[in-house]
Amino acid sequence: MKVSDYILQRLREWEVDHVFAYAGDGINGLLAAWGRADNHPRFVQSRHEEMSAFQAVGYAKFSGKVGVCAATSGPGAIHLLNGLYDAKLDHVPVVALVGQTNRSAMGGSYQQEVDLQNLYKDVASDFCETAMVPEQLPNLIDRAMRTAYAKRTVTAIIIPADVQELDYSPPTHAFKMVPSSMGLSHYAPVPADTDIEQAAGVLNAGEKVAVLIGQGARGARAEVEELADVLGAGVAKALLGKDVLADDLPFVTGAIGLLGTRPSYELMRDCDTLLMIGSSFPYTQFMPELDQARAVQIDIDPHMIGLRYPFEVNLVGDARETLRRLLPYLRRKENRAWRGKIEKDVARWWEVMQRRAAVDADPINPEYVVHALDGRLPDDAIISADSGSAANWYARHLRLRGRMRGSLSGTLATMGPGVPYAIGAKFAHPDRPAIALVGDGAMQMNGMMEMVTAAKYWPQWSDPRLIVAVLNNHDLNQVTWEMRAMEGAPQFEASQHIPDLPYAEIAQRIGLEGVRVEKPEQVEAAWDRALAADRPFVIDFRTDPAVPPIPPHAELDQIEAAAAAILRGDSDRGSMIKQGVKAKVQEMLPGTRHREDRPGAGPDDSAGEKP
Repeated sequence: MKVSDYILQRLREWEVDHVFAYAGDGINGLLAAWGRADNHPRFVQSRHEEMSAFQAVGYAKFSGKVGVCAATSGPGAIHLLNGLYDAKLDHVPVVALVGQTNRSAMGGSYQQEVDLQNLYKDVASDFCETAMVPEQLPNLIDRAMRTAYAKRTVTAIIIPADVQELDYSPPTHAFKMVPSSMGLSHYAPVPADTDIEQAAGVLNAGEKVAVLIGQGARGARAEVEELADVLGAGVAKALLGKDVLADDLPFVTGAIGLLGTRPSYELMRDCDTLLMIGSSFPYTQFMPELDQARAVQIDIDPHMIGLRYPFEVNLVGDARETLRRLLPYLRRKENRAWRGKIEKDVARWWEVMQRRAAVDADPINPEYVVHALDGRLPDDAIISADSGSAANWYARHLRLRGRMRGSLSGTLATMGPGVPYAIGAKFAHPDRPAIALVGDGAMQMNGMMEMVTAAKYWPQWSDPRLIVAVLNNHDLNQVTWEMRAMEGAPQFEASQHIPDLPYAEIAQRIGLEGVRVEKPEQVEAAWDRALAADRPFVIDFRTDPAVPPIPPHAELDQIEAAAAAILRGDSDRGSMIKQGVKAKVQEMLPGTRHREDRPGAGPDDSAGEKP
């Protein structure tokens, strides 16, 4: 048995089913071992190593297992970095296996020799080691897997090409040998009883309780619902926690932050008590004023506790077990006026979203595109969103409920993971439909080529549906709006304008399906066709770049900055003014718009009162 054979065997023992990778001579030994192992764990070939890393991240996010990626030495290892940083910043367990030049050439400025130990020392800071002799295994693999699982982070093993080819010999019962063992038991740390009682005292004293949850609360859905009921609280969600609690619950205010909702903004603005569970939401300005609320935080990671706000009580523990111990100490709020206001604000917000989606645009309102998907989402759908304006509409218009899952690049906010996340999701759950919402910039950056990956593997998925919705507006739209709102600068077309591509036609040329949608009345039929397809499907939606991602709490200086951009000659200023006013006015209308007034409204749409 070669070292490379043993590496794959140990991965199998850790129940690793897939390795997302790209070939190169720095891992030739591993590639040969894959051939001898009958491709188990399965080698999933992307078009680029960065996409392999993103696919590993998507797989890990949606499976709950460690994602494993592999790449060759030098450029291959470098290409992994962006996806690995996405995993590190979103606290996702990923293990990277990277090749290195032969030991005899290391330090000799050899071809493709890169100091990987230094290159990876930040992204894999918790564990990054180089295998120099066979006896270091299995310890290196076991520690990399255990550390990734336990700390929800990135780890890396560097394997020189000649080491891969050595005969494997295990560590012995001898001096300076390090044997190892398999497995990691489940554990759920909890705070001390005195800390629980102190936290309960803070929450019981409050009259207007706000809860903010992140992905760390995913295993505590029932407990969060019970707590919100007892305390009469509203629950806002960081974007990575969007699928933690169902959006159709009347007290769930939705996303928070720049992409967030008006009810979440007002929940934080008006509360007197804050409970944050399993989130490292970074934007303090969207939380209560620093002297406004008494606050409690629950997080499993002691290094992430006490961040973002002056918390009075910091509980280090598993969200589910901590809440189970906390709930008996909480007293039910008899005055439900705060809860009633929250539920009224939430109902009002969804009316506003319906009206904003109904605003006419040229040619299609992107909000309508995503809003039309909301009621059509299969109960077991997995949704990914790319960074950019697509994330705005994902955050505001999709109501995740039941078994639905969703994610994006939350902290790194990198462009490009939308499609590879969806591919990773398909390998995690080949029996569930995956939907990626991406901008045309991200689609051109890497999404289109990853449809080649989808074309290669989709016949192996029991449910072949992978839908990519391209919001095609010929503009790097999020940056355009940031320039207007933050810099007061007009659109710089040389940097912002991107060429049109026939995305659906390209998909058809590689054996997939697709359709280009240029009119509002075609939107719903396109979604229906894609959801009924027997293979991956690309929908090229021609959307209007002038529809603004106006934050529901837009500050005066942002509005003034946008106005300055108009005065300085923004190339799209006419449409920008028109769409901005039309979108914002929907928040001021008293009722809901009749369904027959909405483009493409179907029989399942609920009609509200006329304004």
